[in-house]
Amino acid sequence: MAQKPVLNISELFYSIQGESTYAGLPCVFIRLAGCNLRCRYCDARYTYEEAHATMALDALLSFVDRYPGALVEITGGEPLLQKDVYPLMEQLVARGHTVLLETNGSLPIDTIAPEVIVIMDIKTPGSQMVETFASENIACAKERNRSTRGSCEIKFVLTGKNDYIWARDLVNRHSLNSSCPTLFSPVKGELKPEYLASWILQDQLAVRLQLQLHTLIWPHLSRGA
Repeated sequence: MAQKPVLNISELFYSIQGESTYAGLPCVFIRLAGCNLRCRYCDARYTYEEAHATMALDALLSFVDRYPGALVEITGGEPLLQKDVYPLMEQLVARGHTVLLETNGSLPIDTIAPEVIVIMDIKTPGSQMVETFASENIACAKERNRSTRGSCEIKFVLTGKNDYIWARDLVNRHSLNSSCPTLFSPVKGELKPEYLASWILQDQLAVRLQLQLHTLIWPHLSRGA
């Protein structure tokens, strides 16, 4: 008898989507436990440092059903480390949900269903995890959007000018912003948004400057927002 899908959960909550082109919309968050990276500025260390819950797929779907019509984001940690994330995504899509999957780009995205919107965070040098990126994911991201428009977004989290230059050059080299929505986000407390805005304007770079909306609404909360 096949084993029923079970996932390791860091937290579940209902809030406002704070990132991506879907920012501002009500969203159910499924934050999975565990991560294969250790980014210097990580704001979700509790996903791999603290104890987690174990939940069956049916229980997760029941939680999401309490918020009909809301987006669903699967995040982490790194969601793709758990094999049962795939039946979770499949069931959410089958129930008519708009599903976002946030991934750190270190694992292949070519097995993710085209109905799922992949938000791929390409790690910059300032993260100290730049070498972990699976470079084949660039071609895969572009192909996803050729086949299903809007099915992949690219995100860069920037710590300063060097990160900006690195990300800008990668975007230009691969024409990322002409094939995928491309977002540049400053690390809070390290890069002032006005500096990032001025660099984008100076270079006439067609990317979206993104601030974490949830940190502006609930600056006193470190999780569940």
